[in-house]
Amino acid sequence: MAKQKYPKNINIKNKKAKFEYFFDAVFEAGVVLTGTEVKSIRLGRASMTEAYCRFKGNELYLHGMHISEYTEGTYNNHDPVRVRKLLLHRRELKKLSRRVTEKGATIVPYRLYISDRGIIKVEIALATGKKSFDKRNVMKERDSKRQMDRIKKEYG
Repeated sequence: MAKQKYPKNINIKNKKAKFEYFFDAVFEAGVVLTGTEVKSIRLGRASMTEAYCRFKGNELYLHGMHISEYTEGTYNNHDPVRVRKLLLHRRELKKLSRRVTEKGATIVPYRLYISDRGIIKVEIALATGKKSFDKRNVMKERDSKRQMDRIKKEYG
């Protein structure tokens, strides 16, 4: 059997997160995964649209991230939406838990990627929610930027 080729640049983003939240601080965390989960992620078969983070005791867990079952996996295959533990330094965990309980902030997983050393990492953000008028302003800015780019192409 031939060895399977994996793409080098896996970069799975939660695009809704940038629209729904203001990011205050960004952290890089490791994820506890099984073998078939790693193979599925390397094939790009993961989704973070419904993902969120929650504390259980002094540990942070990732809920709702969907990693499709590995096609070549047998009875050893994983549950696609199981809860996964995030690996952070103790001082980062204390800082996150303090900010979440005090100020009503939330922790949002933003990006899943493979580091230079080949390790799968999750970028999480300490975020505060946007109001509806903030979202409208973002949409207006995006539309005006798109129109300016069109005009530049026409007359540029």
